[in-house]
Amino acid sequence: MNILNQIIEIKKEEAAKLKKTFTLNSFREMEFFSKATLSFMESLKNRKDIAIIAEIKKASPSKGVIREDFSHIGIADIYLNTGVDAISILTDEKFFKGSKEFLLDIAKHKQVPLLRNDFIIDEYQVFESKANGADIILLISEVLSQGQIIELTHAAFECGMEVLLELHTVDQLQKINFSLNKLIGVNNRNLIDFSINLETTEILSQKLPDSIYLVSESGINSKFAVSRLKKAGTNAILVGEYLMQANDVKSRIQELKEWCKA
Repeated sequence: MNILNQIIEIKKEEAAKLKKTFTLNSFREMEFFSKATLSFMESLKNRKDIAIIAEIKKASPSKGVIREDFSHIGIADIYLNTGVDAISILTDEKFFKGSKEFLLDIAKHKQVPLLRNDFIIDEYQVFESKANGADIILLISEVLSQGQIIELTHAAFECGMEVLLELHTVDQLQKINFSLNKLIGVNNRNLIDFSINLETTEILSQKLPDSIYLVSESGINSKFAVSRLKKAGTNAILVGEYLMQANDVKSRIQELKEWCKA
């Protein structure tokens, strides 16, 4: 069984536990559920610069611990003070050493949209995301059927959140209703062997309708990489490890912002 399959099996167990502990209505009673969300898609309209989604990520299955001196609040403060456009927060505990508490803590003083980055396969996880302060959720087409994508997208919209729908291969395009899912992420990382290739964005961008907003994810660590993604029509980039590995995160973001200028 590969890592991705292992993760999904754990997520099925987590969703089952959620259903034993909460009802959908109990999520509605939590503090953040009734609060208005911040729109990432609105910030992309008529924008010429590439937007930056900066990620809070302590570890990964392929790299292990990425940042030893890890403080989710400290990192979020740097991101907010340097003017990133959104923050992605890994909430998976077993494989990425994340936590839903990271999301909740940062939501208490957020100024930009927060993306819950996890492996969401169930409606209960969607409602849980909103209750913990998420503005956007990640859905990964590789682990979802066409019906699940539609169902979970509608659940997110019902909660007032946006959806970043991620794909990795041309084969997954047939699952997507682009009139429903307009924020599309292309992950340059192969989720089976974890190899990275920026050509993934370049190839898939040519097959996406003009009406969508394109987010390129993974492997973005140089001016040359950003330049390639600009030419591919990328609207935003999601950057994690490149920031998490930096001794001076603030300077690295400032450098990244320069690269992203039109």
